[in-house]
Amino acid sequence: MELCDIPATLLASLIRRKEVSALEAVESALQRISAVDGRSGSLDGPPLTSEDSRKVHAFITPTAESARQQAQEIDRRIQAGEDPGPLAGVPVTVKDIFCVKGTPSTAASRILANFVAPYTATPAQRMLDAGAVLLGKVNLDEFTYGSSNESSAFQPHPRNPWDTSRVPGGSSGGSASAVAAGEGQLSLGTDTAGSIRQPAAFCGVVGVKPTYGRVSRYGLIAFGSSLDCPGPVARNITDAALMLKVIAGADPHDGTAAVLPVPDYPALLDQPIRGLRVGLSPDYFRVTFIDAQTGELQEAPIDQEIQDAVLRAAGRLAELGADIVEDVPMPHTRYGIPAYFVISRVEAASNLHRYDGVKYGYRTPESVADLQEMYRKSRAQGFGLQPKLRILMGMYVSAAQYSEQYYNRALKVRTLIRRDFDQVFDPQGKYRLHALLTPTTPTTAFPIGDVYGDSVLMQYADQLTVPADHAGTPGISLPGGIAGDGLPIGIQLLGPDFSEATLLRLGRAFEKVTQNDAWRSIKPQVLRQL
Repeated sequence: MELCDIPATLLASLIRRKEVSALEAVESALQRISAVDGRSGSLDGPPLTSEDSRKVHAFITPTAESARQQAQEIDRRIQAGEDPGPLAGVPVTVKDIFCVKGTPSTAASRILANFVAPYTATPAQRMLDAGAVLLGKVNLDEFTYGSSNESSAFQPHPRNPWDTSRVPGGSSGGSASAVAAGEGQLSLGTDTAGSIRQPAAFCGVVGVKPTYGRVSRYGLIAFGSSLDCPGPVARNITDAALMLKVIAGADPHDGTAAVLPVPDYPALLDQPIRGLRVGLSPDYFRVTFIDAQTGELQEAPIDQEIQDAVLRAAGRLAELGADIVEDVPMPHTRYGIPAYFVISRVEAASNLHRYDGVKYGYRTPESVADLQEMYRKSRAQGFGLQPKLRILMGMYVSAAQYSEQYYNRALKVRTLIRRDFDQVFDPQGKYRLHALLTPTTPTTAFPIGDVYGDSVLMQYADQLTVPADHAGTPGISLPGGIAGDGLPIGIQLLGPDFSEATLLRLGRAFEKVTQNDAWRSIKPQVLRQL
């Protein structure tokens, strides 16, 4: 096994014991990047070639030389008898929505293409302080607006390592594809409507959306400030637990960061799950969408293979002593996407006002008559289609004459979604659940180009993940099998506030009970070709 394929927890242990060096681990990861990634995303690059279509393209900004220097410093500290931290020498990547000092921090947008961050985001800094080695910044949907990674201004956009004709999901598609392809053991992503969990499902890795406030948002380039959650992308539950322990906790720079103590997530993983109550909800086995012709809500079942995978997972957890509770009602799940459409656009429009061509970022090179024209041209040329759509919709639905009809109503729906979670997780209530077990996505990864351009249809890829973002509660996506098309199936565990330790415990139990299943031995396409 190559060092780049060894789990993060084991690799850090090997490095601390001097059985391998941090530099060797970094060189292994860089060799993998060279083999599978192809050219990094760039502005106005050459047209896509047939060779490009077979590569992963996870990166916007590789940082190979600084990674080698970091690794050498880790090795020096170990030789000196120092402990560099729990992520000692582990190669990692960071979604390019986080500021990292001295690196371009672009949000995958032309308007920030020349912005070099003067400081490092708290969760990224905590990884570095724990001994992680940064391989580079990875691609995403522009400003995280999308569910496929196709909207990035930096092309080629990432592709799915399991089938490079398929999307990796979004917006943390660069993170998920990098981890799945062995281009770093861990990646730091963000989840606003499912942007960690959905690509994790599509790429066959583990993605954790923590409770809102569990991980600081300081240094995160904001999309929807009441929804954004930084979190881990990893290859297994143990590594995700380790990374979450490193990045979680209070932060004096972020008033929304929770001040609660951070559990020792890895130490709690192997506790038995006997007696834990795990719910199945019929509301998560169907997708409700708006008929474009009639405007009416329509329903369609999720893919049968995905439903079967969830039910099989429930059976395996039951074998370990979990109590499976069926027919749990989550009636407002169907309204998660319409409410998200409104709330997220209002918050996006507000956050995007700071990009005006004055303080930092892109400024039009054309001559202008006045400040207003400079604003208009800078924003028109710097923003892609998706930010422009969100600005327009956000301004519209928050206007005085429409805010009651749209924005305030969406906030009320959000409250109802939160109430669904409160009721089923209430320890004195009817269901008394410790977790919900659901599909992560309605389908496996869709082909590149199939959905892109239809903002409404694209958004419905997140219908099963967005309720937890509305509620602020935690969720985990983990691999649950391989579909007939050869693509990963993601299953999801949702829990009450700050129940990450319980969700990780359930996920680890499922990993252990399925570790010898045949589907576990199947590798992504790009790795089978090496």
